[in-house]
Amino acid sequence: MTFLSRAGHKFVTTALALMTLMLTTTASAQDLSVEQIKTIKSQLTKLGLNADTVTASPMDGLVEVFTDQGLFYTSIDGSYLIQGKVYDISGSQISSLTEETLAKVRVDGMDEFEQSMIVFPAKKEQYQVTVFTDLTCGYCRKLHQQIDEFNDLGITVRYLAFPRGGIGSQSYEDIRSVWCSNDQQKAMTDAKGGAQVQQKICAQPVAEQYEFGRKIGVNGTPAIMLEDGNMLPGYKTPQQLQQILRSMPTAKAG
Repeated sequence: MTFLSRAGHKFVTTALALMTLMLTTTASAQDLSVEQIKTIKSQLTKLGLNADTVTASPMDGLVEVFTDQGLFYTSIDGSYLIQGKVYDISGSQISSLTEETLAKVRVDGMDEFEQSMIVFPAKKEQYQVTVFTDLTCGYCRKLHQQIDEFNDLGITVRYLAFPRGGIGSQSYEDIRSVWCSNDQQKAMTDAKGGAQVQQKICAQPVAEQYEFGRKIGVNGTPAIMLEDGNMLPGYKTPQQLQQILRSMPTAKAG
């Protein structure tokens, strides 16, 4: 197990360290003061992390912090930073508190970016999935080559941009141009078919979509978000995805 020290902070990555933290911290995250929140944000800034929200964690002594680089946890005083998942093992089944938080943020983000997605709708829609995509990703291209099969199975595919090279890269310039095209669907299909992308600039929120992806844990493409906010990393065949969607409690009758 590795403990890294940076800017006077300890990155705790083991369950043992987490339990130790919980035993040694007596205050509750519910009792966070304005000054404590300010201190935590200041400590994270030293590490290059910009905290969007600092809120109570379901676990006493642990603070949930959403940053521009994802979800972290800190101690009440901001001295310890934890990166990883927190699980609730009190019930009959283990549940990930981290994934529950991320799912809520993903759903909110899908609502926020709904009008700027490139959508390939199913004629007889039973399900919607939202896919973070990149033009140069081989499995993104494979998924898109099967877009008609997804649609035929009642699956509407909605795209968000996630240029793997980051903002300012050629992959960013190209995918932004697709979003700026008059016919976005054709531009997407052509680009993923290997056609040269005609460069365009517009006000489409491609950078914002990319940053949203980073925030909610996307680190590769394709990344498939389900309607409930759960995320499936990697490529799935149309049949595999249909099976997953059918097994969901909220699945529509088909």
